[in-house]
Amino acid sequence: MAPDEAESESGLLDQARGGSVLAFEEIVRRYQRRVYATAYRIVRRHQVADDVAQEAFIRAHRSLDRFDTRRPFGPWICRIAANLAVNHVRSPQAREDALPDGHAETPSAAPGALQRVLDTEAQAMLDRALGDLPAEQRAVFCLRVFEELSYREIADALGIEMGTVMSRLSRAREKLREALSPYLATVPRRAGSQP
Repeated sequence: MAPDEAESESGLLDQARGGSVLAFEEIVRRYQRRVYATAYRIVRRHQVADDVAQEAFIRAHRSLDRFDTRRPFGPWICRIAANLAVNHVRSPQAREDALPDGHAETPSAAPGALQRVLDTEAQAMLDRALGDLPAEQRAVFCLRVFEELSYREIADALGIEMGTVMSRLSRAREKLREALSPYLATVPRRAGSQP
């Protein structure tokens, strides 16, 4: 983030703390796609991801007085969304609402060049493989890979030990490697992995 953007973000957060609805609306506008994406990668359903993102912003707004405006807002709001998403996936309601196999939301394949079709198919395979991961592994993987959080940040965000983050990430990577290996030319195995 450029210094001007950081300063304006800090100023917006200060204004929002002071009760400015317009300032908080601007913050939401800046981060809504990132927060939605974080939630969607974990819950895997559009409507639920929308609800999680909205709740994340509501909770962030309620907690603005405790947020240190010298720190970046993006990672903080994404951690809130990730926690809410994981909590949703763990809830009994999520198990009742699960879609049957083969009904996951995937982007439509618009007519176009062969490469675009192949890219869409590859993305769908990755989405299916991510969807097959247990929620706890998927959350750790998404926060590490897509949000680029450190192990410590993930541990703090999810309320787990760093060793648990590392083991869940390792298991997620191995499961993804196994799931995607038929589609990849050669996938080197880690030392000690079973064939």
